[in-house]
Amino acid sequence: MTENQRLKLLMDLLNFKTQKAFADALNIQAGSLSDIMRGKDGLGVSNAIKDKLELKFDVNLTWLENGTGEPFFKKKPGVNESKEGVPYFDMSLSDAKDLLVEEQRAEYLVNYLPFNDCTAYLPVYGDSMYPKYAAGEIIAIKEITNYEILQWGEAYVVMTDADSNSLRTIKLIFQHADNTKLILRSSNPNFKGDTVIRKKNIQALYIIKGKITRNII
Repeated sequence: MTENQRLKLLMDLLNFKTQKAFADALNIQAGSLSDIMRGKDGLGVSNAIKDKLELKFDVNLTWLENGTGEPFFKKKPGVNESKEGVPYFDMSLSDAKDLLVEEQRAEYLVNYLPFNDCTAYLPVYGDSMYPKYAAGEIIAIKEITNYEILQWGEAYVVMTDADSNSLRTIKLIFQHADNTKLILRSSNPNFKGDTVIRKKNIQALYIIKGKITRNII
């Protein structure tokens, strides 16, 4: 049985009656799920889908990838069913807006001690910050309220207002000659050029304290 076939088996094991219902739970298009299950054009199960399977349904990814062990963990490590922990938001930054403060929109509360002082967990999309942060990884972010005390060269999640094009991005922050401005820079050398924003246009700023893999949560 292939990885794609085990994904199809998971739909039955999780009692989803239709592919659309399963696709909705994974936040992908039903057609995309169908293509993956059929292995169309050599498609495999992406890391983003694997993240969701493990986070939402306790799927044992070792079983999914090579058939070893049981399909599900007996107990998911690190995710606390109580109100303790840091909210994980399964959304891209372009969708995040101000939702990071709305805990009811979180998928889970992650109780992982090293980052329990953080504001939220978010998945990484895109590769502008590769290799520092790769697509599919999960970052732990902590809100910053004093924009005069920043760690130059560190990575931040930056959200700006409409005057700065409503940016929602992960970037390294560097000091600008004008103290009212900040320089934003990608860590991927293939993304050329800096972006300069004014501090007054920042709606929210979060320092990235670290990253975790799907195996940790």
